[in-house]
Amino acid sequence: MTDVFKNFVGGEWVESSGGATFESVNPANTSDVVGTFQRSNKSDVVSAIDAANAAFFGWSRTPAPARADIILRVALLLEERKEEFAQLETREMGKVLQEGRGDVQEGIDMAKYIAGEGRRMFGETVPSELRNKFAALIRQPIGVVGLITPWNFPIAIPTWKLFPALVCGNTVVFKPAEDTPACATRLVELFEEAGLPPGVLNLVTGFGAEAGQPIVEDERVRMISFTGSGEVGREVAARAGRSLKKCMLELGGKNAMIVMDDANLDLALEGALWGAFGTTGQRCTATSRIIVHEAVLEEFTQRLLQKAQALKVGPGVDPDVDMGPVINEQQLTTIHEYTQVGEAEGAKLLLGGHRLTGGEYDQGFFYAPTVFGDVNYRMRIAQEEIFGPTVAIMPVSSYGEAVKVANSTEYGLSSAIYTQDINLAFQAVQDLEAGITYVNAPTIGAEIQLPFGGVKGTGNGHREAGTSAVREFSEMKSVYVDYSGKLQRAQIDVE
Repeated sequence: MTDVFKNFVGGEWVESSGGATFESVNPANTSDVVGTFQRSNKSDVVSAIDAANAAFFGWSRTPAPARADIILRVALLLEERKEEFAQLETREMGKVLQEGRGDVQEGIDMAKYIAGEGRRMFGETVPSELRNKFAALIRQPIGVVGLITPWNFPIAIPTWKLFPALVCGNTVVFKPAEDTPACATRLVELFEEAGLPPGVLNLVTGFGAEAGQPIVEDERVRMISFTGSGEVGREVAARAGRSLKKCMLELGGKNAMIVMDDANLDLALEGALWGAFGTTGQRCTATSRIIVHEAVLEEFTQRLLQKAQALKVGPGVDPDVDMGPVINEQQLTTIHEYTQVGEAEGAKLLLGGHRLTGGEYDQGFFYAPTVFGDVNYRMRIAQEEIFGPTVAIMPVSSYGEAVKVANSTEYGLSSAIYTQDINLAFQAVQDLEAGITYVNAPTIGAEIQLPFGGVKGTGNGHREAGTSAVREFSEMKSVYVDYSGKLQRAQIDVE
């Protein structure tokens, strides 16, 4: 018998008003049901927003250091139970256990970082043009915020949103991806244990059209933070725009790693393998394009194929496994369709390109590490996000051509260059159209103390984490205090 999990609304664990449920299964073994969850509807969402709205006054007027104390308690609880959460994440999402531990660690790091913001939350003081007048910028809560998160980082990404939203004094309605509701539920349980007041954080599980859309459309929700696909993100932005609410989008990527002719190939190969096949390629920052100078193309390609072929694919709980399953059947189908597209376009399939079958593979959603060669930048497999263990090798003859190819997609999230030429490295930092650039490192591996996000079709200009976190989840208020005792008219009575 599987565990039945409930929504968390107004400090209580409650069933969906409609009575419908759904199951979360282990993508490495679909007979392993992680749990049964509430299939929330609009009525459930309205109840959650009611609770968040009612809790806003008290929470927003709780001193920020006191709000931060609760977040720090969550950090310590998460740290204490790191292995438990990592095991759950591997079971529910499929990533290898070492990566699961890294995901949880990122949540711990974010909590500690944001807890410090409770005693900073910087504003600005500026001189007034008038005598005996004080001028400053302060930060205030936005109100009720809706957080909609994906399945690929089921602990880390919710923490990027939850912790800054809460420390800034907002109340939250949180809808996690339907593929990883257990991770979200266990995370919310930590907030309850840490003493978060009822109604400040509310959890509704379910599907986008039934539970996500009502969050976006309710006018009492004053901000939406969404991480997911570009297609859905555009729809979220359009719906949020109708009520002029703040909308923060982190969408797709088609990230390029440039390997120049002077690159340390040993290092570049390690980076390519980790960037392309870490998390089974299911990262928005995954290295899906490797742009290689023709002078090292043959050696790089052959060595990458050898390394990729040696990767062990299987259930993430196995310590010897390098790459786990993809998240579900639909994603498996999508990945294979892109393999067929690549072959039809004339790219050369060098490795993989098929579902893994036989033995334990038949119990889950496993796809072979896949490498294409002779890829032209106009091909769909070089332009569209695949979100799987597929990488395209793209030959170029110069740095200028490499940058042109790297910048040729609608996305602009992460980028990387391998070179030992310091001048060229700094040139690439300037030239690459991306929110993140790595030098001599793969396109994955962002740290929480710097802002995360991209340009062009990757988002709408907002950034998560780092110094942006508090800014994104707060409103700015300009404050003027005139202690002159008389009317002073700015721009007119300047002496």
